[in-house]
Amino acid sequence: MESVAVRDTTFEQLAVRVYADTEALGRAAADLAAAIISNAVAEHGRANVILATGNSQLGFLTALREMPDVPWPAVNVFHMDEYLGLAPGHPAGFPLTLRRLLLDHVPVGNFFPVPGAADDVEAACRGYELLLRAHPADLCCLGIGENGHLAFNEPGDTDFDDPRWARVITLEATSRLQQVGEGHFASLAEVPAQAITLTVPALRSARHLLCIAPEARKAEAVRRALLGPISTDCPASILRQTPGTQLLLDGASAAGLP
Repeated sequence: MESVAVRDTTFEQLAVRVYADTEALGRAAADLAAAIISNAVAEHGRANVILATGNSQLGFLTALREMPDVPWPAVNVFHMDEYLGLAPGHPAGFPLTLRRLLLDHVPVGNFFPVPGAADDVEAACRGYELLLRAHPADLCCLGIGENGHLAFNEPGDTDFDDPRWARVITLEATSRLQQVGEGHFASLAEVPAQAITLTVPALRSARHLLCIAPEARKAEAVRRALLGPISTDCPASILRQTPGTQLLLDGASAAGLP
């Protein structure tokens, strides 16, 4: 059943759709993603997709794997961030999470995880950038952090014009506490202090972006992203100047909007 938005509006170049609840939002996002993927395969025989795995993506990824007629064998899947120094097989590892939520259920052509366990991290970042540039993204699906981050591009440590497409970043305490609150770690001390993240230019390089941001705990970040200045103090604010982007909210995450 198709999900219908209860409100459609725009903020500069950003289309914003509000849905009745998180379930309706997830179904709508899956419908949109499936159509973009299928159209890309029809156009040039292949689709390249960048996916996230925060808790905000759970309903979407679950609905996406149930979408009929998605040409998964023609899809390359990339990921947007991963912790450094996380023990192999740790359940909070993002590639493992993506496998559990989607990749173990659909026969994708290729999965290229962010190399968080590489011995030479800088070389790994450069290599991942080359891989992304060789496979221009048709779709990027991402969320908004509680502090307004995109991927792990943190407030005050983000460059909207970064020449790099992948970099090492030190995580804010807010982002690390979010991971504890979402149940991925038992305490702040267990959350790695650093991660590899795709940069904002890498995310914005995709032909289409779907930003999926449900739940009341995202309401303040959404409000700042849409109503505050466009600034690296709230990295998500750059979505307002990113063509081809849709922000999907539920009633709770849209509560701070007029």
